[in-house]
Amino acid sequence: MTPAPGTTERRRRDLGKGHRGERLACWALRLKFYRILAVRYRTKLGEIDIVARRGDLVAIVEVKARPSVVEAMDAVGPAAQRRIEAAADLWLARQKDHHRLSLRFDIVAVRPWHWPVHVPGAWAPRRF
Repeated sequence: MTPAPGTTERRRRDLGKGHRGERLACWALRLKFYRILAVRYRTKLGEIDIVARRGDLVAIVEVKARPSVVEAMDAVGPAAQRRIEAAADLWLARQKDHHRLSLRFDIVAVRPWHWPVHVPGAWAPRRF
């Protein structure tokens, strides 16, 4: 089965847009005095776009490039949240000072021609 015409170019363009969005999000977080610990952190359970830390707070950040903040927040559904939470648990387990750290799940909405919007505590983790 051959891919539709333009599919490869579209994927490459979207990937580049995502990477630019992550770079912008990193700068926005740095200006809020977060230290960026990891970008595109991959685990067998999923990927975390950005891991940022300020003091003992670790922000697990999902970056979404969308026309509005509402669309960016809607783009992170329950399945994506569970995947990100599972990846965050693996990241946290590998930290020496994990007992001191508190996790928070944030979203950074990257909108065209606007500064990124950081939404702290975008969702509460599901614990069973």
